[in-house]
Amino acid sequence: MAESPFLLAARRKPVPHTPVWFMRQAGRSLPEYLRVREGVPMLEACARPDMIVEITMQPVRRYSIDAAIFFSDIMVPLKAIGVDLDIKPGVGPVIADPIRDPSGIDAIRELTPDDVPYVTEAVQGLVGELGSTPLIGFAGAPFTLASYLIEGGPSKNHDHTKAMMYGEPELWNRLMERLTDLTIAYLKVQVEAGASAIQLFDSWVGAVAPQDYRDSVFPHTSRIFRAVEDLGVPRIHFGVGTGELLGLMGEAGADVVGVDWRVPLDEAVRRVPPGKALQGNLDPSLLFAPWETVRARAKDVLDRGRTAEGHIFNLGHGVLPSTNPDVLARLADYVHEASAT
Repeated sequence: MAESPFLLAARRKPVPHTPVWFMRQAGRSLPEYLRVREGVPMLEACARPDMIVEITMQPVRRYSIDAAIFFSDIMVPLKAIGVDLDIKPGVGPVIADPIRDPSGIDAIRELTPDDVPYVTEAVQGLVGELGSTPLIGFAGAPFTLASYLIEGGPSKNHDHTKAMMYGEPELWNRLMERLTDLTIAYLKVQVEAGASAIQLFDSWVGAVAPQDYRDSVFPHTSRIFRAVEDLGVPRIHFGVGTGELLGLMGEAGADVVGVDWRVPLDEAVRRVPPGKALQGNLDPSLLFAPWETVRARAKDVLDRGRTAEGHIFNLGHGVLPSTNPDVLARLADYVHEASAT
């Protein structure tokens, strides 16, 4: 495991080739995933260790990837502590009673390993099956979780979320503190069970301005990274539409900063503080283009990634549902071949 190209790159050490994995590599684009998930609701699938192991392993069997990512959902720890929510196909997470007052926040209790025994069991099972392939554990970041809880589901403008953040800062910070504690506990469960790295997904934080990030988000995110530092695993921080926040995200404490497709990696190097590796950042939509285009753009990502202190090849966001798995397989092979030293 110590010689894993993924872990070496995350720690900014020399690698035999640029490591590659794909966000959402385990899931909707794979026919074997669709067969396994048929008739099984998402949150039920995320609570069945046998299903978690099988789905996590599917892309490892298909692609020459350098890491597996735990099959789950960022809403799992909220569900585990009793939040009334569902993940509706074609919609996303839906909260039965949006949280907009102190009583709602008080319902966000601490998470213990006993709340998520299926996570511990699945991670332990995966570590045994994966052998020398690292497993990435993950969690949703407090801002993104807060947005779902406050809005009641996905939101384009995050109106209610920002209204609380701007207008009720004490209430906002209470909610963020609770969610920070929850996230720390959930990440620790995964690492203590055997995960080799963790990724914090802040999918919606690109909706805030840099100063608002520093004032209202940064203190909580940085506390998460400080809390898991002693676990000794690489920490990745990723958000969508975060080009203006990359410097702050680097300051927050992760070892690796994920970059979406909007910012070239050599520009991201200038924005992120020294001492960080970068992850990314091919546009997921490019996978629908002719192979020559995919290859040329992948080469461009690799070339720009060489300016970073460490580079993990990935997409700029998750694999889109109708992506051809054969293209992903070809891309993973190409990344290894083109970057071999």
